[in-house]
Amino acid sequence: MPLHFSTEEFAERRRRCCAAMADEGLDGLLIFRQESMYWLTGYDTFGYVWFQCLFLRTDGELVLLTRAPDLRQAQQTSCIPDIRIWVDLPDAEPTRDLRAILEEKGMQAKRLGVEYESYGLNGRNAKRLDAILSDFAALEDASFLISRLRVVKSPAEIEYARKAGALTDAAYEAAVAEAGPGAFEGDILAAMHSAIFRRGGDDPSNEFVIGSGQQALLCRYHSGRRHLDANDQLTLEWAGTYRHYHAAAMNTFIIGDVPPQQVEMHAVARDALLAVEAELRPGRTAGESFDAHSRVLDTAGYKQHRMNACGYSQGTTFAPNWMDWPMLYHANPVELRPGMTFFVHIIIFDSERGLAMTLGRSSMIGDSGAEPLSRMPLDLVRL
Repeated sequence: MPLHFSTEEFAERRRRCCAAMADEGLDGLLIFRQESMYWLTGYDTFGYVWFQCLFLRTDGELVLLTRAPDLRQAQQTSCIPDIRIWVDLPDAEPTRDLRAILEEKGMQAKRLGVEYESYGLNGRNAKRLDAILSDFAALEDASFLISRLRVVKSPAEIEYARKAGALTDAAYEAAVAEAGPGAFEGDILAAMHSAIFRRGGDDPSNEFVIGSGQQALLCRYHSGRRHLDANDQLTLEWAGTYRHYHAAAMNTFIIGDVPPQQVEMHAVARDALLAVEAELRPGRTAGESFDAHSRVLDTAGYKQHRMNACGYSQGTTFAPNWMDWPMLYHANPVELRPGMTFFVHIIIFDSERGLAMTLGRSSMIGDSGAEPLSRMPLDLVRL
């Protein structure tokens, strides 16, 4: 199984990570985020639901501590040379195994960064980690050290993002073809996923959002399926995914008759989306992008119906969600740079009228501005 990136690219990522660690005064990094492990080494697994840790020393040495089911997973999908296994037992305490590795690597009395903000390090294990290393080394929160490096994509990553965008379009076309009066939500989802899988795509990092009728006003997945009415609304949020790189999109389809208010909502959503994308250019900030969203919606009278964030970075992410750092919200100071990719979503939910309207797509920031990764049209979809 070939790695998804070249040996040279992985080496450069490791060099940059070690340089960032040195800048922070760290002697080593305890990596728990699966996104970080994948970006740094290619390691591809969902085994992070159990305790595992990738240790990186400032000289570039790597050691992975994981369970037996992930031994071959790491051997075949990563460039990690040293893989250690902790054993499942009633009194298993893998943090002890990690301490032994750190002792072996001379980390006593050193400064170690920890990815505390991670689905791979639950509260119980974090407390155990702190307790067992409290007299051994100084632990510091380094949750976003690698995230700050990952946010700007390499040319190879951008190529994967473009492929993800093409899969997003394929899923959109499948949804348009399947949806209509009487259509079953399960068939719509099946068509969208099939379009992605048949073209070599991956599972997304969270479920596709689908809701019709009153559930069209939800922006989270929920279980239960229904058939569309003759006059209905259908909200979809999905992502094409290629090599774990995502290009999310969002849209609300109108089934049958179109309420005039929803026509206006769509026009406002489209204006807001384009306004945000106009701010996605080098030198601007994530907060300024959000402010463009709120200006358009608030001026049009939709302040009480909008969200307090309008998007987030896209990249290589693992379950339970495809949201990446940073997010687009007011006053977020993160400066935008070429090579960043963002999913911008405009969400208008009018609970009093029971009307939904959403519109969103992913874009890459180039030297002069945003380039959509999708060719999906922004017109109101009427079926």
